[in-house]
Amino acid sequence: MGRDGGTDGDGTHEDGTYCAPSGPGAPTAPHGAVAGPPYAECVLCREPTEYPESTRGATLCPVCAWQEAGRTACSG
Repeated sequence: MGRDGGTDGDGTHEDGTYCAPSGPGAPTAPHGAVAGPPYAECVLCREPTEYPESTRGATLCPVCAWQEAGRTACSG
């Protein structure tokens, strides 16, 4: 398409990059996450994580994992 950053209809941009479809047929979960297998809940905020429900231990969503890493790094 033109210089407006549009795609060529197959999901690829003029510069060769690709983006996933986001139209009415694209399945999504809360906060724009791609729907898929049941994901474990974050133990802090209860949002879906990147891990399946069968993952053992304390699972964190990417946001809480990033915040926890910052707290750990600055704690001592």
